[in-house]
Amino acid sequence: MSETEAAYLQDAYLSTMEATLLRIEEGPALVFDRSNFFSAGGGQPGDSGFVETSDGRQIRILDTVRSADKSTIRLLAEDGAVLPEPGETLVLHVDWARRYRLMRMHTACHLLTVVCPYPVTGASVGEEESRIDFDIPDAETDKAAVTQALMALVAANHPVGTRWITDAELDADPSLVKSANVKPPRGSGRIRLVTIGEDGSIDAQPCGGTHVQETSEIGEIHVGKIEKKGKVNRRFRIRFGPLPA
Repeated sequence: MSETEAAYLQDAYLSTMEATLLRIEEGPALVFDRSNFFSAGGGQPGDSGFVETSDGRQIRILDTVRSADKSTIRLLAEDGAVLPEPGETLVLHVDWARRYRLMRMHTACHLLTVVCPYPVTGASVGEEESRIDFDIPDAETDKAAVTQALMALVAANHPVGTRWITDAELDADPSLVKSANVKPPRGSGRIRLVTIGEDGSIDAQPCGGTHVQETSEIGEIHVGKIEKKGKVNRRFRIRFGPLPA
């Protein structure tokens, strides 16, 4: 059972909120009863920002990770900070500019798997550039054509949402899992799907990351580079902005 409620799963736009400090662990790591800070996972980095105390002091948070057993979310504070006492109610401020870029990028990565419907062998979400590795049978792929198809999905302004399914429902539709190497976590009795389009008509796949509400929020994006990483493996790098001439 999770000790920290992952509030970002219900509202990715919750940039500021109050939470009660449960304890301080080695790191130093602050463990709260609930968190709007995303914990690193699924290729998306953990959030940074700051925690505000009742007297207005700010404690910088450098990164956010899960505990080894996944039951808590650990906010890693800067060394030397004067830390609050367990039981205090604090205000958690996510670095929103950074988070929102990651949300836009993560949603763009999902769209790329729609344009390139091949097995995913690796992925990493970044603020300026993200990458997805595919196993693609065809040796040649045109980055201009992929960019055009990607931007068509962005411009169509499809809604982005979430829904929960059971392990059995996932087993009944294995096509939902696009990763060739990483399987969705099981054991909790339900799996979170991120959907794009009405009723997931464009895409639906297991994901615990944060995403925008509409594809147009992604803005202009392009395939900056396609690298050959093996006989059939291709690494696509996507970046914000128009495709360079």
